[in-house]
Amino acid sequence: MLEQVFRDEWGRVLAALIGLLGDFDRAEEAAQEAFAIAAERWPRDGVPANARAWLVTTARNRAIDRIRRERTLAEKTRLLDVPEAMEDVIDETPIPDERLELVFTCCHPSLALDAQVALTLRTLGGLTTEEIARAFLVPDETMAKRLVRAKRKIKAAGIPFRVPPAHLLPDRLAAVLAVVYLIFNEGYGGRGDLAREAIRLGGALAELMPDEPEAQALLALMLLNDARRDARFADGTIVLLADQDRSLWDRQAIAAGRERLDRAIALGGDGPYVLQAAIASLHLDDPQDWPQLASLYGALARRTGSDVVRLNEAVAIAEAGDLGAALAIVDDLELDRYHYLHATRAELLRRLERDTEARVAYDRALELVEADEERHFLQRRRAELTG
Repeated sequence: MLEQVFRDEWGRVLAALIGLLGDFDRAEEAAQEAFAIAAERWPRDGVPANARAWLVTTARNRAIDRIRRERTLAEKTRLLDVPEAMEDVIDETPIPDERLELVFTCCHPSLALDAQVALTLRTLGGLTTEEIARAFLVPDETMAKRLVRAKRKIKAAGIPFRVPPAHLLPDRLAAVLAVVYLIFNEGYGGRGDLAREAIRLGGALAELMPDEPEAQALLALMLLNDARRDARFADGTIVLLADQDRSLWDRQAIAAGRERLDRAIALGGDGPYVLQAAIASLHLDDPQDWPQLASLYGALARRTGSDVVRLNEAVAIAEAGDLGAALAIVDDLELDRYHYLHATRAELLRRLERDTEARVAYDRALELVEADEERHFLQRRRAELTG
């Protein structure tokens, strides 16, 4: 029960404390202390009727007590303008949901991208430093220093704890959505915990910005892709969509994703996440409408200017029947360090019965691939070549 409350309430509690105290470190210390007290008391006394209010009040009171004890911070105590802390008197005043302010602070353009990702997972997601370090395959100490630097930068640069003004909101929202989607993609290759965390963060954004089509569409995109998670891997190797066991797909997640996509479209959305979610939805149809998919990928490529999207357009064109046109697009892309380009090129050459060239392309893909499941798939495909 406590673990579930922690996951559900950490972001809200921490955001409220940062809004009150104006300091990431002090707010995080207070929140951790409040959750520790809850872990001790709740199994004995029961979970309070308003767990969030209890956590915020307890954390706030502990922070105030700490400030009062630190004589050099006496001025901060007066600025808080609150009565003497009474830990067992719970403030039932509605707590404003300041998670939106928190996520825009964590994803401020003054911070490096890796810092934005780490800080978002730590503050909004409630992941520990060790969990984040393990997810991104870096030492705990490296991740701890990254988080410390990010919080110092927020304080030193005076990054405001607020939702950006209207004229800055589109660009800033795009950066926030990109961070969440990056977290999802890190998990999509096999680390399901990260993918689920990204979906939880995406759900929070969709809840906080119900009229923003791109926020709705990102959640739709993640739900639709993650719905195939149990079917994407078998015997330590990746399974292509066409070969997946559809009985393993999460139909509830697909329905929820399509409902979010419908809302995004109803809101007039035509941005990149709406297009990607529409593509993900079409990929779940049987049979797939490859000409329509190629058209949508083309529209997305024009919108984003992304060579990765053009690579997907090439795949759709190939599936629609024009292998030559697809290969011409692939050969025009500047993605030499991207293993999917070489894997795609190998598949196209394979279908064109140009096995010698396909073998070279598979070898280049194998040099670059990192995930074991994908490496096993590529090795098997290469071994199937004749000659």
